[in-house]
Amino acid sequence: MNILNDEFYMSLALDMAEKAQGQTDINPVVGCVVVKDGRIVGMGAHLRRGTGHAEVHALNMAGTEAEGATAYVTLEPCSHYGKTPPCSDRLIKEKVKRVVVAAVDPNPQVAGSGIERLRSNGIEVITGVLAERSERLNETFNKYITTGLPFVTLKTASTLDGRLASRTGDSKWISNSDARERVHGMRHRHQGIMVGIGTVLADDPELTTRTATPGINPVRIVIDSQLRIPDQARLLNTEQADTMIVTTAQADPVRASQLESRGIRILRCGEGPHVDLTLAMRMLGEQEISSILLEGGGRLNGSMLEAGLVDRVTLFFAPKLIGGDMSTFTFDGFEKMNQAVTLEQVEVETLEDNVCISGRTRYHHL
Repeated sequence: MNILNDEFYMSLALDMAEKAQGQTDINPVVGCVVVKDGRIVGMGAHLRRGTGHAEVHALNMAGTEAEGATAYVTLEPCSHYGKTPPCSDRLIKEKVKRVVVAAVDPNPQVAGSGIERLRSNGIEVITGVLAERSERLNETFNKYITTGLPFVTLKTASTLDGRLASRTGDSKWISNSDARERVHGMRHRHQGIMVGIGTVLADDPELTTRTATPGINPVRIVIDSQLRIPDQARLLNTEQADTMIVTTAQADPVRASQLESRGIRILRCGEGPHVDLTLAMRMLGEQEISSILLEGGGRLNGSMLEAGLVDRVTLFFAPKLIGGDMSTFTFDGFEKMNQAVTLEQVEVETLEDNVCISGRTRYHHL
């Protein structure tokens, strides 16, 4: 087959993988298409952690047609036993002739060994077809599996002059309904959603996923150094979603026990008066939270950015000017322009009269 055919079928596999975003827990999203004699004979995607991988679903559909076929897989087939058997062994067993892979799996347990196993059993393997798109889909997994740290996406909606609210604290609504719907989709695709106690006290948010079709609610994470969260806060209702409060060793143990008795998880990060955010990210990773949507106020946004803990920034701008000092990012700031955090791989999109700008962060001050 030529490269155009390879890209066409890989694109279909990536489309299927994309549909499963938010469903696979700490696992990557993966799609697979099996093609024989110019016909698609099998298709599949990994849908949930602990269940069959994309290759298994596609090969089950293909049946005997898999022999001599080409399998298009968006991520290198696994070669180790986890919650399911190795997919590379299944491809070998079904006598697939050719495997086209978008991206090599960065998981140290795989990292090329799946490809090597296929080749050593006489299967032709092509790599790198639409690799950038595959890596973008799995940027969360790629960071978590190699560092143990969650991938953090900072999302905020502001006026054109960079304000999160009016001088009285009013913030409903800065962005339009299309932008807010997009944010709920982002919540569905992240395992955790993080805010500071200031946002809780000002807005009393639910931080749930409210989309046209039912979405998955992430774990609600509150940075609250002094456990100031009110008893009546909606985040303390854990019927819809779990809540975790990140605090410090200095926080009142009696108050912590009261919250734990209501099913709230308490995570102590740091000995000082403020949460150690770097330690918090490590401890949240140990809790198998591989992705976090940061919806903080200016102070938490600024602290996370200054510490180099944000991996992607997604900004929604509304065509409004309001003035005041409720800034999107509140921190001391850098001394020189060449220290500024820059965005790479920038994507720009219009949502009616709102503009969304998203990009990967690059740090120059650390």
